[in-house]
Order: sequence, then structure tokens, then C-alpha cells
Amino acid sequence: MLGWALTFLIIALIAGVLGFGVVAGTAATIAKILFVVFLVLFIIGLVMGRRGPAV
Repeated sequence: MLGWALTFLIIALIAGVLGFGVVAGTAATIAKILFVVFLVLFIIGLVMGRRGPAV
């Protein structure tokens, strides 16, 4: 998921340099959303992975 966020960030940067403002804005928004989803899932994975053994 982090790879997708980075891909959309690169697309946004390239589109911004070339002057495609709408495409750059859309790609940047998608990258932000994917990054937040990645962080949430990462934190959930850390918390769930640190549980002690079930007794």
C-alpha cells in the first residue's frame, strides 16, 4: 500500500511540473488517503502483534 502511495505521489509531482493541475491535485489526494490508510493498518498490525501469548 505504501508503494501505491509513493506511485501516486510521483505521478502528482510529474503532473504538477508539466502543468496538469487537476491531475496533480487528484493524484496527491489519493496519495494522502493511501498513506493514512497505510499508517492506520501499520499501527493496528503493531498493536495486534505485541499481544502476549494466550493463556
